[in-house]
Amino acid sequence: MNRFSTYTFYVLMLAAVAAALTACDESEATEKNIKKTTAAPAGIPAILPQEGKLSATVRIPGEVQAWQQVDLYAKVSSFVSRLYADVGSEVQAGQLLATLEAPELNAQQNAAASRLKSTYDRLLQTSKTPGTISPNDLELANARQQSDLAQLEAARATYREVTDTRNYLQIRAPFSGIISARNVSAGAYVGPTGKGSEQPIFTLVEQKKLRLVVSVPESYTGSLDRNGEVRFTVQSLPGDTFTARIARAAGALDNRLRSQRVEMDVVNNDKKLLPGMVAEIVLPLQSGAGTVNVPGTAILNSTLGVFVIRVKDGKAEWVPIATGTSNGERTEITGAVTPQDTLIKKASEEIRNGQTVQIQPEH
Repeated sequence: MNRFSTYTFYVLMLAAVAAALTACDESEATEKNIKKTTAAPAGIPAILPQEGKLSATVRIPGEVQAWQQVDLYAKVSSFVSRLYADVGSEVQAGQLLATLEAPELNAQQNAAASRLKSTYDRLLQTSKTPGTISPNDLELANARQQSDLAQLEAARATYREVTDTRNYLQIRAPFSGIISARNVSAGAYVGPTGKGSEQPIFTLVEQKKLRLVVSVPESYTGSLDRNGEVRFTVQSLPGDTFTARIARAAGALDNRLRSQRVEMDVVNNDKKLLPGMVAEIVLPLQSGAGTVNVPGTAILNSTLGVFVIRVKDGKAEWVPIATGTSNGERTEITGAVTPQDTLIKKASEEIRNGQTVQIQPEH
């Protein structure tokens, strides 16, 4: 074999080996592809709904209000004689806050006292009628006596009325609290309300006990936990959290806001909270009876409505539902769903209604 033939022989041998290796790789790749196409598809994760109450909270703005608040006006037209309290004064129930003067009342009282005395004196003289007079004169005397007696009672009533009216010249605190406003000074003319221009002499508020008022939207009224503890904060005291419990509910919805007024009683002995503060309230919610809850991912919100996807006899079934309380991870649902139903854990519109599906139960 010459030199050229030897070289050619080696080249042909190398080409044959390379072709054999290539054929082997292609065979292995083809085998892998066949295995991939013939392997069973992976199952879709599925879950079972859970029973039981689902506790959750919702944050709603509210307002801190005084437990009691009243504007104190003058009952009769008069002048302010003296003031015994000012803005910020803490007062007790029955404490004298201001005295007023009404000169015409003094005149009325003096006149009533004079009529009362004269009527009494005349009645006294009539009662001394001697018994030796004629029967006719005696009858006339008795008639005068009865008339004077009636006038005496009328005079007494007038005197009591004027005296009671004079009591209105003293303004007293109807309950213990703090004076939050004073609108007049000594010497000012004050009178009863009704003319539209009168200002109250004082505004009195009770501060040691407050009302926390919140308007609960209609969607939450059925889930409101009236026995739960309510937590709230105010912007001016960022480091403090206060607690209260629901005490009263309106029992009807506001026609304008479509919400229910709910009140909580707050003890405020340290007076850190002030009436008028805006509060952020964390209201506890609870689920209703006969409901189940599922992960939020199992709920499908589509243009057709809200659904969960149930797997029945190997096929997907879109079941319409209504959602309720949610705690961020799980959501309460109502509809034709039972705890025994198998639901797709991650609902998607890609899983069509009636589609054959293979599930993988969650362990």
